[in-house]
Amino acid sequence: MNAADTAVTLKDLLWKVAKDCMERGMGLNVTELEAMAKRCRRNIVKMVYNAGAGHPGGSLSAIDMLVGLYGHRLRVDVDSPKAADRDRFIMSKGHASPGVYAVLHERGFLSETDLTTFRKLGGPCQGHVDMKWCPGVDFSAGSLGMGLSFGIGCGLAATLDSSDRTAWVMLGDGELQEGQIWEGVMAAVHHEIGNVKVIVDRNGIQNDDFCESQMRMFDVSEKFSSFGWSVMEIDGHNMEEVVNAIDWADQVTDGPACIVMHTVKGKGVSFMENNPKFHGAAPSEEQFELAMEELA
Repeated sequence: MNAADTAVTLKDLLWKVAKDCMERGMGLNVTELEAMAKRCRRNIVKMVYNAGAGHPGGSLSAIDMLVGLYGHRLRVDVDSPKAADRDRFIMSKGHASPGVYAVLHERGFLSETDLTTFRKLGGPCQGHVDMKWCPGVDFSAGSLGMGLSFGIGCGLAATLDSSDRTAWVMLGDGELQEGQIWEGVMAAVHHEIGNVKVIVDRNGIQNDDFCESQMRMFDVSEKFSSFGWSVMEIDGHNMEEVVNAIDWADQVTDGPACIVMHTVKGKGVSFMENNPKFHGAAPSEEQFELAMEELA
């Protein structure tokens, strides 16, 4: 056996060991996932309130799906967050970082103390998700529109590595106005990438206003379908539908799959729900107390 063969054998062995150490989700049932989502909602609001800034609305709309992924399906290892064969989650709408940090806390990647560093210089919980600062984060976000391209790269790399890891990419519906998204949508079909799954958080609100006022997206599912993607629409706040959609997408292997989840911006907090103001604003002290009551 030459050195090259030895290197390949060693790499395969290391991947097998890493895979054996990783769990697909946490084995939680729907009721347990719903309870986790409520805890995450509380932590989302706490982080934004304590920082006096942040993006609660899109974090609250996305959190049920994040909990479904991390609690039911995503193969990651808290003891080896950079394991080569881990699944990848790419939060393309990276300003929804409080949602990511809340669920990473539930999976053990972040401590409660880590959450108090949200938007603080030098802390792991930066305003936008950053893979250099935060364990368990696979994509450094900033400008919108780049996450799908990154996810496609992850998918192609997995194929070249003969790995069964999957890349899950979450996009905002306002983000779909970026042209790079549709270049990626086309490229994923051309390359027949079956290990890339997209989730669209269709909450209807972007930074400045309702999406319909800024730029209408019309039928998002039909758009993805017309490019050749397999598509499923769900209620993004129905945990049973969330889990079923994740399982469905995971089984689509002949090309890319897309889950369009209809959600409510600010879900779970009455004064934030469907309110463009809370795309990127912290609650007042009085509002914070009300939110904690509602999420008790």
